[in-house]
Amino acid sequence: MGLFTVDQARAELAHLMPVLDELVALRADAAELASSLSPGGRPTALGGMPEWKAAQARLDELMTLVQETGAELKGFAPLLIDFPADLDGVPVLLCWLEGDQELGWYHRDDLGFAGRRRLGN
Repeated sequence: MGLFTVDQARAELAHLMPVLDELVALRADAAELASSLSPGGRPTALGGMPEWKAAQARLDELMTLVQETGAELKGFAPLLIDFPADLDGVPVLLCWLEGDQELGWYHRDDLGFAGRRRLGN
């Protein structure tokens, strides 16, 4: 996939938000189901092994939907999405972390998340 502009990445993130919201909810359900299936786990109203397998399959579908946009799913809990971009001739990743209200951060690829900086608007 190609590079995103800041505006394109923000538009794609807005388009992905329903997918990301479902991913977060399903992630919690899958964790609860997995816990109930472990030895000594408590039963859950969500179901059992069939529901856990279905949740895992849907999580895979949702993660694929994110990656098909050209965005990079870098973290699952919390969600971390990077959009490859170029700012002033420097290759960067526009960075959204679960809980962020908008796409407002970037970092150089070689620095990773620790080098995260605020985007200028």
